[in-house]
Order: sequence, then C-alpha cells, then structure tokens
Amino acid sequence: MSISDAPSLAVLRAAAVPAGWTQDLRKRALWFAIPAAVASVAGAIVAPQAFYRAYLTGFVFWLGVPLGCLGLLLLTHMTGGSWALIMRRLLEAATRTLPLLVLLFVPVLLGLRTLYSWTDGEKVAASAILQHKAPYLNLPFFLLRTALYFLIWGLFAFVLNRWSLEQDRTGASTLPRRLQGAGGVGLLVFMLAGSFASFDWLMSLDPLWFSSIYGMHFVVGQAASGLCFAILVARSLGRSQPLDRVYAPRHLDDYGKLLLAFILLWGYMTYSQYLIIWSGNLPEEITFYVRRHAGGYMVLSFVIAALHFALPFFLLLSKSIRSNPQRLVWAAVPVFVGHWLDLVWQVAPSLDPEGPALHWLDPVVTLAIGSVWLVDFAWQLPRRALLPQKDAHLEEALADE
Repeated sequence: MSISDAPSLAVLRAAAVPAGWTQDLRKRALWFAIPAAVASVAGAIVAPQAFYRAYLTGFVFWLGVPLGCLGLLLLTHMTGGSWALIMRRLLEAATRTLPLLVLLFVPVLLGLRTLYSWTDGEKVAASAILQHKAPYLNLPFFLLRTALYFLIWGLFAFVLNRWSLEQDRTGASTLPRRLQGAGGVGLLVFMLAGSFASFDWLMSLDPLWFSSIYGMHFVVGQAASGLCFAILVARSLGRSQPLDRVYAPRHLDDYGKLLLAFILLWGYMTYSQYLIIWSGNLPEEITFYVRRHAGGYMVLSFVIAALHFALPFFLLLSKSIRSNPQRLVWAAVPVFVGHWLDLVWQVAPSLDPEGPALHWLDPVVTLAIGSVWLVDFAWQLPRRALLPQKDAHLEEALADE
C-alpha cells in the first residue's frame, strides 16, 4: 500500500477498537476481580502483614504500567516517529487510569505503620541513622510528597490528553510543537518524581539502606512494563481487521528494539548497583543483598534475571521475532512477569527476611488490583479515536515502506 492509496488509508484511519474486544476484556477482568478481591480481604484479616506486603507490591506494579505509558508518551512527543504515532492512543488511555490508582493507594496509607519501620517512634529513638533521616522520613512530609507525585503525574497526563484531543478537533499546527516541548520538560520532571517515589515507597522499607542508582532503575523498570503492556494490547487488537495493518511489522520491530534497549539499561543498572554495593561491603548497604542471598530469595533472583533480561535479550536480537506479533509477545510476557517478581524481590525481604519468597497473597492481591485496573482501561480506550486523526504524519505512519 502506498500513501496515494486513499481508500485503504481512509479505512485504516477510521479503525476503531472492536466493541466485542472491550466487552470481553471487561468481562474477563471482572471474573478475576471478584474472587481475587474476596480472597484478598480474607488474607487481610488473617495475615495483615503479608497482605500489606502483597498490596504494596501489587499496587506499585500496576501503577508502573500507566506511569511507564506516561513516560513513553512524553518520549514519543519529544522524539516523534511513526511507531510513536501508532502507539499514542494506547498510551493515553493507560494514563487516564491514574485517578483510579489514587483511590487504590488508600490501603497503602492504612498500612503505613505496618510497612515502614521509620513510623515507629521507639525505633527512631533507638537509631542514630533514623534520627538523622527523620526530617525527610516522617509521616506528614511523606504524605505531602506522595500527593505531589500524583499531582505531577496527573497534571502531565491531563495536559497531554487534552492537547491530543484538541489536535483531533482542530488540527492546529501549533499543537505538535507544544506537545514536543511538554515532552522534553515533562520527561525530566517525570524521572525525578518517579525516582523520589521509589525512595519513599520501596527503598524506605529498609531505611538504613540507600542506593544512588535505585531511582532510575525503578523508572526504567516501569517503562519496560508499560511498553510490554502496550505490545500485548497491540497484539490483541491486531488479531482483527483492519487493525492487523495498523500495527504493522515495521512498527512492531520498533517496539521490540525499544524493549531491547530498556532491558539492556535495566540489566546494566541492576548489575552496577550490585557490583558497587557488594564490592564496597559497607554494613549499612550490604545487608540488602545478604538478605536476598538466602533461601528462596536467591532462587527468585535467578528467575528474575532469566525473565527480565536473559530470555527476552536473546529473543529480541532477531528481527523475525521483533516484527512478528505472536513472537514479540514471547519477549514481552517474560519481561512483564519478571518486573512483578523483581518488585516482590525488593519488598518481601525488607519486611519478612525469614519468610517465603512468595506468599499466596502476592499473586492474589496483584490479580485483584490488576483486574480492577483493566476494567478501567477497557472503558478508557474506546472513548477516543484509536489513531490521532489530524496529525500531519498519520498517513506516512500508516503507509507501508
């Protein structure tokens, strides 16, 4: 198909999310949401500490999907490209679920004193390091920072979605430059907010430990999970016509290359953090890894390395895999699951060093949160045209090379 093939381009431009696809996704999500929510409530009653550990992991994992999509959206507006244009509305729909995740943060607030030792006045009084960190690690300031993070993320999501919708209505020539400027500034602010959120929500679970790489490692993991989710949605939508021609092999190849870049960066940061801390052998730092070298946590480390790095790395080296919708899923699913396991690996040993690497509540609570989130995503996606209708580069993005 060429750019001059107007009838075909008109069909692709008008491509929409199939009504049956949305209904099926919401129905299946609800099937899982109800029993998982009931089991989660039961777990909260009989094992509150395990529940809050599982909830924090599940919440951060599913929050990472729309935040990863927000980061990708900022990146696509800053850099452009046909792959970015085709993916834009999937990313925007995910970012519009952020208000739901603000509500889903409430159980984390209820479990603050169970999750974070720095909320215990006696423990703070007994530790000189915690007293030194008290001006930062205290409940009022923690809550203020959390509100600020959600405000920043929500503001950028709102602005990008609003301007994108305005471009569909008016086609104003000034909007692409405004979106590009917002992408450049927003990406910097986004990385800073994500880094500090990781310090507050995850690194402060062990308040005596710190790592300067941790924040960027967290943000890169979110970007990888957001991209994996977008790939899975594109693959699912691409099963029907004419969407199989919208998500073309050349776009999928670009998604695969970007995913390869993210897992390489994630692997580099993971190894660098480990190498620096392990070789330094400082008591306040090395304890983090000592806890994760025991029992099931060591096994989990190798599983994460295989899923989040080794397996997708070798798969994504091949263009025949990157450009094939079904084969690209083979790389995206392991990274998606590996990112969740990585968060379990970060959270669980800090709260329960002697406990099991995986508690039954970990997958159940994550499933409950994710099912509710998917219902919202399935509602958001069809509310707008699947492609930016008046973007000047849309025909070029839809045309075969």
